[in-house]
Amino acid sequence: MKCERCQKNPARVRVDQMVDGQIEHHYLCQSCVDELMNAAMEQMGGSGGQGVPGGAPFGFVPNNNSASAAGGVNTATAERQAKNSKTPTLDQYGRDLTAEAAEGKLDPAAGRERELRRVMTVLGRRQKNNPVLIGEPGVGKTAIVEGLARRIDEGIVPAALRGKRIVSLNIGGMVAGAMFRGQFEQRIKSILEELRQAKDVIVFIDELHTVVGAGAAEGAVGASDMLKPALARGEIHCIGATTLDEYRKHIEKDAALERRFQPVMVGEPSAEEAIEMLRIVRPNYEAHHGIGINDEAIEAAVKLSDRYINDRFLPDKAIDVMDEAASALRLEATEQGIVSPTLVADLEAELADIQTKKEAAANAEDYERAAMLRQQELLAQEKLTKARAEAKDTANLIVTPNQIAQVVENWTGVPVSQMLESERQNLRNLEEDLRKRVVGQDEAISAVARAIRRSRAGLKDPKRPIGSFLFLGPTGVGKTELAKALAAELFGGEDSLIRMDMSEYMEPHTVARLFGSPPGYVGYDEGGQLTEQVRRRPYSVILLDEVEKAHPEVFNALLQIMDDGRLTDGQGRTVDFKNTVVIMTSNAGSAELKRAVRIGFSQRKGDEERDEQHEVMRSKAMEGLKRMFRPEFINRIDQIVVFHSLGKAELYTIVDL
Repeated sequence: MKCERCQKNPARVRVDQMVDGQIEHHYLCQSCVDELMNAAMEQMGGSGGQGVPGGAPFGFVPNNNSASAAGGVNTATAERQAKNSKTPTLDQYGRDLTAEAAEGKLDPAAGRERELRRVMTVLGRRQKNNPVLIGEPGVGKTAIVEGLARRIDEGIVPAALRGKRIVSLNIGGMVAGAMFRGQFEQRIKSILEELRQAKDVIVFIDELHTVVGAGAAEGAVGASDMLKPALARGEIHCIGATTLDEYRKHIEKDAALERRFQPVMVGEPSAEEAIEMLRIVRPNYEAHHGIGINDEAIEAAVKLSDRYINDRFLPDKAIDVMDEAASALRLEATEQGIVSPTLVADLEAELADIQTKKEAAANAEDYERAAMLRQQELLAQEKLTKARAEAKDTANLIVTPNQIAQVVENWTGVPVSQMLESERQNLRNLEEDLRKRVVGQDEAISAVARAIRRSRAGLKDPKRPIGSFLFLGPTGVGKTELAKALAAELFGGEDSLIRMDMSEYMEPHTVARLFGSPPGYVGYDEGGQLTEQVRRRPYSVILLDEVEKAHPEVFNALLQIMDDGRLTDGQGRTVDFKNTVVIMTSNAGSAELKRAVRIGFSQRKGDEERDEQHEVMRSKAMEGLKRMFRPEFINRIDQIVVFHSLGKAELYTIVDL
């Protein structure tokens, strides 16, 4: 039997091919089989066949959803384009930011002129022309590089950078699939050689610290070691981006790598700068969600996220809040049938059906039908786009500050929407609201309310807590009750009260329980009893009950809280106390008070006598306070409040409650 392909050599191998669900047998010679095998290995995924008419090698047809016989670019075409490219390896493992900027896929960058000028200045150097953007997560390091790509596309750059391409290199993609020793190094070597030959490419490595140690195994050379010579001689242009912690942990330890990069510090923008950034990127989010976002919503997103979301940075957290608020509004409108009416839903179902039929036709090698379905798909997409645009126009949905506040409330658990509506009224009537729960302590209530209003008006150090108070007085006069009432009025409920019984911290070693055990000690992974609660509920009232019973070492930790509004826990995380109210209660001087009056209730009836008694109590309490606490601790307390003893009139009022 002759070979069906060449009709010359005797057939030695049977090849099975699936055609329309049936298996066909073909008999080929060994030479033709070898040719088909080589062609299949070179064109893995390519359509069209060699040898057997009408089929791919060995009946293999790729299922490529993004391409069809009518329109898209198939894998073989992409491979031919890669062969024509000067940087095929870089194109395989990278993403061309300049091309995406030309297509309008990148968000516009706002501000950061100083950082952009510094990056362009470093790139223009003859040697060591490699800037590295260093900043906290979410401050906009990648956005700076994308902004540079947009400027290069628009030609608003120095002559040395005109016509350049910025390609974002995926280190993880290069490591993935490197099964054999030297395979990863070969990829790095190929990219470096392509960068040396193509002088118009600037490579961008996000998360630069991943380069350190990447591919490094026993007897192998890491990626950072291969990059160092080219970086030092200026043979390649490289932009890196990483966080402060990762830079210190990985890059600074490698002095040879560190000196090849020029650090560009990227700080968190101010609230005004963040508002301007959100205004510039607003059109992209409006187009994505099909709804409007007004200026008040943008300002609310920045201010509320800056105030209530403490573990992230601007502008990232404000953009996320705005994005989620728009998504929530669109979801609500969709449920009400506003954004996606019946026409749009029907067109979406029709388009999905056409795409399914097109893929089935391509798999069955019916390319004529696939081409026809491709044309139908384009028409359906056009109809769907018009229908969606009409639905968006008629919906007329706008994101408002109330929806922004609702998103922040969902994130943090703080009743922000309620506080926005009634905060001014609550602060104005704070004394009256507190007097409804605490009887006979008008002086203490007024002192606390004045301090809270000063804080809310911005007349305090923004880094310190909202207020720090020390409540002195006999037992049972309402010190703890005032703390509970304050939590309810300020933060919406008594569950915002973090109560710590300081009698549990009488030993020196117990101070570690406040902010977590250090490494190597039991309970290191559990976190601190105080710091963990504040991290979860940053807006709360901290009640340190009977603070005089704690060990003096505890007061040293409290100094940092009351002075700087922050504390580092056992795992090295900084916990922010600037949105808390710190209240300490104490019975300092109670021994002297016992000899002067009965604890808790006054035996005297006249107002003058009660005032005299209160002055005696105040002086005794202050004397005891000075003996018990050091001056630097007392000086950091915003207000020392001495509570009155209660008389019979107050007792009757309490009973009536």
